[in-house]
Amino acid sequence: MPTKTITLELDAYEKLKRSKKAGESFSEVVRRATFADAPLRGRELREYLLSGGSRVSERYLRAVEKAAKLDSIPDNPWA
Repeated sequence: MPTKTITLELDAYEKLKRSKKAGESFSEVVRRATFADAPLRGRELREYLLSGGSRVSERYLRAVEKAAKLDSIPDNPWA
């Protein structure tokens, strides 16, 4: 497969390196990366988290959703 050499600033390289899973190549890291043009909205963020993109467990996400349903809106949100 053809390759291309690129130059990264050190902070970008370190971020890429930290994203690497055991046995994964830098090409694989870039392929699974998502580059959103705009911030994710609620539904998109939830789908991303449930897809395993953040390494947050489904059990944790379900607990957050359950707690959010039980959390009532305060009478005075500024108090």
